[in-house]
Amino acid sequence: MSGAPVDLPGLLAALDPRATRPERNAWLVRLMRWLVAGTDTESPAQRLNLLIDALDHSDASRRRVQLLLANFWRQTDLASLFADFGFTGRRDLWGEIGERLAQRWLPATPDTDDMATLFRLMFESGADADWLAELDASTLARLSATLALNLSIPAADDAEAVEFDWRAPLLQAITWLVSAVRSAGFAPAMRRRMNPAGTPDTAFQQLVRAADRFAAALQADDGQVLPQEAAYFRALLGHCRASAASVTEHLETHGVSVHIVFEQDQLRGRCDRIEALMTLLLSDHPARELCRLLAELVALGQARRRLRPLLAQHYSLLARTVAERHAETGEHYITRTRVEFIDMLRRAAGGGMVIAGTTFMKFAVLALGLAPFWAGVGAGLNYAGSFLIVHLLHWTVATKQPAMTAPAMAAKLADLKQEGAVEAFVDEVSHLVRSQFAGILGNVAAVVPVVVAVQWLSARLFGHPLVHGADAEHVLESLTLLGPTAAFAAFTGVVLFASSVAAGWAENWFVYHRLDSAMRHHPGIVDRLGPKRAARWASWWRANISGVVSNVSLGLLLGLLPALLAFVGLPIEVRHVTLGAGQLAAAASALGWGLLTHGPFWWCVAGVVVTGALNVGVSFWCALRVAMRARGIAVDQRRRLRQAIFFRLRQQPLRFFWPAP
Repeated sequence: MSGAPVDLPGLLAALDPRATRPERNAWLVRLMRWLVAGTDTESPAQRLNLLIDALDHSDASRRRVQLLLANFWRQTDLASLFADFGFTGRRDLWGEIGERLAQRWLPATPDTDDMATLFRLMFESGADADWLAELDASTLARLSATLALNLSIPAADDAEAVEFDWRAPLLQAITWLVSAVRSAGFAPAMRRRMNPAGTPDTAFQQLVRAADRFAAALQADDGQVLPQEAAYFRALLGHCRASAASVTEHLETHGVSVHIVFEQDQLRGRCDRIEALMTLLLSDHPARELCRLLAELVALGQARRRLRPLLAQHYSLLARTVAERHAETGEHYITRTRVEFIDMLRRAAGGGMVIAGTTFMKFAVLALGLAPFWAGVGAGLNYAGSFLIVHLLHWTVATKQPAMTAPAMAAKLADLKQEGAVEAFVDEVSHLVRSQFAGILGNVAAVVPVVVAVQWLSARLFGHPLVHGADAEHVLESLTLLGPTAAFAAFTGVVLFASSVAAGWAENWFVYHRLDSAMRHHPGIVDRLGPKRAARWASWWRANISGVVSNVSLGLLLGLLPALLAFVGLPIEVRHVTLGAGQLAAAASALGWGLLTHGPFWWCVAGVVVTGALNVGVSFWCALRVAMRARGIAVDQRRRLRQAIFFRLRQQPLRFFWPAP
């Protein structure tokens, strides 16, 4: 069959029921495309009625279509459509992503007996689901009568008749779906996380037997036994769904795995498909139910061509994981009273003193003249070591706070409908801004005098400050607000957020694999460390795994990312407010305090101020966006929150920077 006729007479004339399988399948694909190729005044349903009229007026055309359907029925695996379409044969998220990419970019061939593949070719538009669902009963009745769908259809060679048992592929599909559900329910990753109180083993074990009894009752047309078997079968499916749902409780407590959640969704989807097929088989109007099911499959097929819904679903899951893991941690970074505010200043001052040493170590690494990559490694280790020291001493670096505090704030938004929820959130915002102000103030107030003191002491002992000459002048060139400082500071805010994501993932991984329990009870570890020390180590790592990963990853990212990006031609640097303040103090003390009267110095001061605002603001915005997505905060609700924050800022601006007496 050559060409693709665009008119109905030409399309019917080109039909050859004895053609090869790919040609027959291609004709069906062209027929479906003709149905949906109407104008605004001619819907697919109207075109379907035109097709029925044409077949009713031409016995030869109707005969050829019936013969084609006979061959199609015998040579096509119809059950695969109902059992496999919309599901993946792989048991992980990455396998599903690969399948979706293949479906999106690779053309399918009509030379196949897989109805699921043909279905993709026949229904390429999401609009097909709408017209299929809207087909009226009279059109369906005319179609069935014209194509003799309720009768025996002659075979292609006219020598025998093929019984059109429309229930056979549906029952076969149920058999395959039940096997997949049972297999998923007994998979170790799912079985070990199900609530044993729900007796999942019993439900999954009896599922195959219940499906066989349902099929036998349906084929025997036993009006008394069939309702009972159908009710029992549905009840078992309900137990299987409940068992799969119980996995969620375990994951929320013991760590999330996106692969397990994906398999959980697949199991629930197959249970729903079985129920849809049962409804079709038991319906008094099967043609109507079949159209509804086909419409659902078309919509599902369109969804499976897109990556965004799948990734959005699992991104929300990961977002909730990160948010939940950090919500409790973030509470420690929010000050609500004057005592807590002063304590934050003290801890930030301790962090500032450590960062003063980091500043000089940075100049020392640069003085070694290493290759860019190794200079980045040295800078990363310098930052990571410093941040880790700050963490272990229970001090703080201001810019690390926002990514931790945003989830804690979003936790206040569990139900915005509750009275006072918005006001409580605005209170948290004011507490957070004040905490950030205290953190930056403490960091800068400590790093500047410590750097100046070290520079003065070095000049007295060695005749020159540690940082001097070209290094000091380069600081003024790099930190000025007139350059790309603002863009680099915003990029650093993203890096700060990325480190919090790494920390959330690491803590979830630690909890998911129950490493704290392994450290506490593993015989080898207990024999080596002793019971008490093993218990202390387990508790310490459980409490600090997030902080260790966050600080180490942040340091390495700050040091290595500029070197790696420069390798691909992107000259992006990092700008950190505390490090910037320390570098500027070192440059000013080396070049002389007369620099205070020059404009370039004050442009650098402005650059440090903007750097602090962007470090905190970008990091917080990214983290809050993730936390709000995890909490399901809608766009209109976010607008309410912004309005409430701006109103409070106009009414009580000082409360955002200083605690109430």
